[in-house]
Amino acid sequence: MLEDIDKETVDFARNYDDSRDEPLVLPGRFPNLLCNGSSGIAVGMATSLPPHNLGEVGAALEALLEEPDISGEKLLQLCPGPDFPTGGTIMGRSGIAQAYLTGRGLITVRAKYHIEEKAKRRSLVFTEIPYQVTVAAIVESIVEAVKNGKIETISDVNNETNARTGMRLVVELKKSVDDETVTLNQLFKFT
Repeated sequence: MLEDIDKETVDFARNYDDSRDEPLVLPGRFPNLLCNGSSGIAVGMATSLPPHNLGEVGAALEALLEEPDISGEKLLQLCPGPDFPTGGTIMGRSGIAQAYLTGRGLITVRAKYHIEEKAKRRSLVFTEIPYQVTVAAIVESIVEAVKNGKIETISDVNNETNARTGMRLVVELKKSVDDETVTLNQLFKFT
């Protein structure tokens, strides 16, 4: 992260007590923060920066070097959004644009699922979940929502995740359920 710092690659300024010069930014050869993401709290402000695709970040940085006054919209075309390692589906693009252009925004990620039908009973099978969410936490919140009466159409929840088949969370619906749309909306709202 300090590669070539002695070759005037970044600007320096006096430190807090004016005793020495320090770099204003670190001249890292790799955009760690953008590619790996980060989260934390400092000075009472929470921040969360999602991980991004290295190729997209590289293209955006190259364009920024070639055209320092490039618009945020053009950068969004080169780096259209986060690259979450665990999957899920990003719901809408406006939250991404708002986060990138203003520094504040909300990116909603939903689990990926499909429907299976066995013995006249439907099941919602989730195969990808959002970044930094655990299957155990989802199961716990589903059980809590069912116990509290927020969701009344679920008969059972099974975590069938294993190394061979990968992520698989099965939510069995009651036999009386004809349309899973309401249950899905409740799951996305309460879990």
